[in-house]
Amino acid sequence: MKERAPSLRRFFAPATMLSFPRLVTYHVAHPAWTLPELKIAVVADLHVCRPWTPLSRVEGIVKAVNALGADLILLPGDFLMDRKLPGVQEPAARIIDRLKQLSAPLGVAAVLGNHDWWDCRLSRQSGFARNSVAEALEGSGIHHLPNRALEISHGGGRFWLVGLDSQAARKHLRQPGFHDPETAFDTVPPGAPAILMAHEPDYFARGDARAFLQISGHTHGGQANLLGWRPMTPSAHGSRYAWGHKREEGRHLIVSGGIGYSGLPLRLLQPPEIVVVTVTRAD
Repeated sequence: MKERAPSLRRFFAPATMLSFPRLVTYHVAHPAWTLPELKIAVVADLHVCRPWTPLSRVEGIVKAVNALGADLILLPGDFLMDRKLPGVQEPAARIIDRLKQLSAPLGVAAVLGNHDWWDCRLSRQSGFARNSVAEALEGSGIHHLPNRALEISHGGGRFWLVGLDSQAARKHLRQPGFHDPETAFDTVPPGAPAILMAHEPDYFARGDARAFLQISGHTHGGQANLLGWRPMTPSAHGSRYAWGHKREEGRHLIVSGGIGYSGLPLRLLQPPEIVVVTVTRAD
């Protein structure tokens, strides 16, 4: 696994554990994938705010990701700052204005994270009927996939990118999230190659075989990695899905450690990261 690409250095100042993302790469091979190789770049959990992840840093990340030459770029949620974090939140419109500069041949797609709902003033004031990130995504060129599938042509074939809305959007109210798997997969033909983008990785435990690959964020890799023990992981499954490449029953899960911070502006041996996933057919 390569954790830093030399090409990133031209866009970032010398990296530190607290500020600048490394590049982490994974290879997923699966018999369900019969199309040419697919390269996916993943940017998760930006939590854009001053001073920790300012808009200037987002601009640098955009340039770096565009330089990776990915076929598809995924943004699995949490654009907004955790209100508990000591910092100044940036409006969703300004965040998406920077992110709409991302470019890939197969497009850019996003789902919302729990903080995009709970820490959005518009959402709370409207009883979750409206959302500032969702409204900023409209007309931006970024595909917003709230419980929706997108059919994508690639190398003479087709696959489906399925988006799942946040499973923990209203956890503070002890109410269900906004995820609806049946609606999300409704237009996906049985047996078709499908990739699921879900902010929280916990859905992977349900064993839904309709997607051979799930890509998630949310956990920040626990934000603290103590020799593999990640006690701060926000998951019902503890550190089981905290970070990295997981395999269960022939399915794959990639969990990005993300970019920003939640709770405290601190990462201990779990630096911010940009993820690249290469998908190929299993031999």
